[in-house]
Amino acid sequence: MIETCDLSKQFNDFWAVDGVTISVKPGQILALLGQNGAGKTTTVRMLNSLLIPTRGWARVAGYDVFRDGNKVRASVGVLTEQHGLYMRMTGDEYLEFFGQVYRLDSKTRKSRRDYLLDYFGIAGAASHRIGEYSKGMRQKLALARALMHEPPVLLLDEPTSAMDPESARLVRDEIARLKSSQRTIVICTHNLFEAEVLADMIAIIYKGRILMIGTLDELKQKVLGTAEYEALFSSDWREESLNLPSGVTLTEQGASSLRFKVERPLEANPLLMHELMSKHTSLMTFQEVPRSLEQVYLKVMADAQALHGEALHA
Repeated sequence: MIETCDLSKQFNDFWAVDGVTISVKPGQILALLGQNGAGKTTTVRMLNSLLIPTRGWARVAGYDVFRDGNKVRASVGVLTEQHGLYMRMTGDEYLEFFGQVYRLDSKTRKSRRDYLLDYFGIAGAASHRIGEYSKGMRQKLALARALMHEPPVLLLDEPTSAMDPESARLVRDEIARLKSSQRTIVICTHNLFEAEVLADMIAIIYKGRILMIGTLDELKQKVLGTAEYEALFSSDWREESLNLPSGVTLTEQGASSLRFKVERPLEANPLLMHELMSKHTSLMTFQEVPRSLEQVYLKVMADAQALHGEALHA
């Protein structure tokens, strides 16, 4: 649904995006993570045919972003960080206007407008001017606008910013529901929890370049190494030799706990648990030691910044 190769954008002598190559399938969510100024928004603008690539190419919903700009924009719903809301309009008028822009018939416009206003909990303010809305209400209305024409691709820039926790959860649930309908979604976010919960693929971008891309499990393996599992016992562990499966290493031993590195968990963990229970019947829990996206992101960024600093001083 989204495919790019060497996608790049230069402003004067500055490369805002430099060689981005990604592929996102129908029904997948890609989270694009990076600092302010890393190139996330410029990438999204090229995917929406608002900026012409300096180098490389991109296709969205089967359309080339350079040659088929109108078809790309008709296939994409966009939530930008700066919403561009028309403050003198009411919520009703605003969605009606964009329904006309997307050439929806009057019956479809009313149906979509009523559904989205109700779903995001702002139907009661539909007749109020947008200038009277809170930040959270404006965010909801902007997301409703992006969904008005039921596009196959969504490009969302900080979709839950300025929202209270309940509203943010509602938006995350809606994004997950949209994914199940085979929509392809790209989320630019600083919210690592949001990316961890929603994304099928995660890309970390730094100074216009993709440093790493993959599933969360793939990134954990690449950045943090082999997964660790911990066994907890209801009584002290007796000193006994263990016949560990291939690819399993004992890394730490406590009074009532053992920790292992496991290279192939699906194959090794059943064998390891059987061995532990045969030697010690008080096994209480056996679980992976938590490793978060935050750990991955911070290490990748620290390594990139250190490398960049070395390059500047070279």
